[in-house]
Amino acid sequence: MAGFEDPLVLLFLISLPLLYLIYRSISAKRKKAAMKFSHLGFIKTALGDRKRSRRGELLFFLMLVMLSLMIIGLANPHIPLDQAKEGVNVVLVLDISGSMQATDYEPSRIQAAKASAEILLQSLKPKDHAGIVTFESGATTAAYLSPYKENVIDKLRSITVKQGRTAIGDGLALGIDMASSIPNKKKVVILLSDGVNNAGVISPAEAIEFAKLNQIQVYSIGMGSDGKTILGYDWAGNPIYAELDEATLQTIAIETGGEYYKSVDTQTLDAVYEGIGENIERETEETNIKDWFFLSAILLLLVQFYLRYGKGMIIQ
Repeated sequence: MAGFEDPLVLLFLISLPLLYLIYRSISAKRKKAAMKFSHLGFIKTALGDRKRSRRGELLFFLMLVMLSLMIIGLANPHIPLDQAKEGVNVVLVLDISGSMQATDYEPSRIQAAKASAEILLQSLKPKDHAGIVTFESGATTAAYLSPYKENVIDKLRSITVKQGRTAIGDGLALGIDMASSIPNKKKVVILLSDGVNNAGVISPAEAIEFAKLNQIQVYSIGMGSDGKTILGYDWAGNPIYAELDEATLQTIAIETGGEYYKSVDTQTLDAVYEGIGENIERETEETNIKDWFFLSAILLLLVQFYLRYGKGMIIQ
């Protein structure tokens, strides 16, 4: 919504009608005095012809408009833009624990996750920055926050699965720290995991508080097919199934003002990332437009200068 930083300055606009009334009063008194005390030739000079009188009034009106533009400019007017000028910091936090080798997604969970994340990175706007954090038993930076999305995509494609456990809290905390590294931008973290937090030094609850402190939205994605997915077998030959802690991921999203998404196959994962890319909320930015008013006032000053001293100048 348009507005002014210093609206009280606009009170000076009240003086403009007063200036006009004073101008009219002085002009009327001048003509009356000339008719009463001067000879006929001086009267004609004082009264002037209609064309000269109108041009004289034009100069005065130009001055009033120029003053009004300067007063409005001094009030610091601003208007909202559709998109934040600085863009958005988007950090992908990707689970690379051993369970991401599962093949219930084609060709595997990790490959499907990378391909879908690439869709989102390609949808970002030029002024957006992107970065990648990966986590398993701990968290590490895979791609530093950068406006060069192609470089980030190259780093994404080179990510491989580790054999560690799942440190969701560590990954989220590092992602939040990265998103906060470039100020004056809206910050968004997109967390994908297919497991249960069972490692790391930072709990998901602590990471949530860190996100709230830094005013960061977290979109969380739970990855796992509807049926049971076997990851392997224990020493006794019993199957080990993939587990997904949806409750934790949902809490992370709700507490930070983001959204939770459940992916059950490659198609739904693609749709999730596409939807997030389209729905990232971009804050409107109040842009100061006082320079437009000052520039217009200068242009009017030049017009007035030309009318007064240039070709066909007004003689007063």
